[in-house]
Amino acid sequence: MNAPFDATHALHLACSTLEIEAAAVQALKSRLGAEFVRAVQLVLAAGGHVAVMGMGKSGHVGRKLAATLASTGTPAIFVHPAEASHGDLGMIRPQDVVLAISNSGESEEITRLLPLIKRLGAPLIAMTGRADSTLGRCADVLLDSSVEREACPLNLAPTASTTAQMALGDALAVALLDARGFKAEDFARSHPGGALGRRLLMRVQELMRSGEAVPRVAPEATLSELMREMTSKGLGASAIADAGGRVLGIFTDGDLRRLVETGRDLRPLTASAVMHPKPHCIAQDALAAEAAALMEQRRVTVLLAVDAAGRLVGALNSNDLMRAKVI
Repeated sequence: MNAPFDATHALHLACSTLEIEAAAVQALKSRLGAEFVRAVQLVLAAGGHVAVMGMGKSGHVGRKLAATLASTGTPAIFVHPAEASHGDLGMIRPQDVVLAISNSGESEEITRLLPLIKRLGAPLIAMTGRADSTLGRCADVLLDSSVEREACPLNLAPTASTTAQMALGDALAVALLDARGFKAEDFARSHPGGALGRRLLMRVQELMRSGEAVPRVAPEATLSELMREMTSKGLGASAIADAGGRVLGIFTDGDLRRLVETGRDLRPLTASAVMHPKPHCIAQDALAAEAAALMEQRRVTVLLAVDAAGRLVGALNSNDLMRAKVI
């Protein structure tokens, strides 16, 4: 039977949980040292994967850590200890490094594998809360993830201990990422379907309007011809380029409104007379994210794309970047 709900007590427990788990993570800092460095060096020297193991809640942490390692430049797999005893141990090779996670260090499914891992010759990194445990004694490198107590009021449910494991695993992944010289572009290549992948991999030439879709007129074109070109291409602007394709200027919808407001006779005006000379251009092979940054910096909504020789080859606006989810 459920006890009557006490909102004040619930909030107190929530705050206490956060305090206990924050303290558990903070305490890890004082225990980082030579063993952590050895773990990083061991993984860097390995010619294979990091085979992460863990049972129960530690297994969930292990799956996340394997995924984090793999996406940050360190090949990694998760091997379920129980399944390893029934054939999956074949996933581990001598050139791999085994990272076994167990708060108690006595998980039967893991301890029964330790002699086999030793016989295989794969180095063993243990992440455990008990250095004197079976796992801790068998490890080549020991990462101490011990916590003073769990956040669970009964001090039973894995809470602070799994938080500490998660944080220590992230620390290992980040240290490896940096040691490998892993860049944002590398991260994007392993996340091609995500927003970061689009931002870091997509090029201007993949998004820009090209060929006949690019609004452009000669410098001697009349204002009427310039307006018709802008209307037909629907970009909200038009490039003014010479016969060789060199960009001379740009004219936008905003320029037209401001010109009309002057009350001048517009009929004799030519494109060269009303254009903005030396407009903001971007290389067609530049990243789309660079185009977005340039638009924001210059407070413009249209950019002209040019080739290596500076010739007009395309155009794009902020809507093109939004449709591609670059911004």
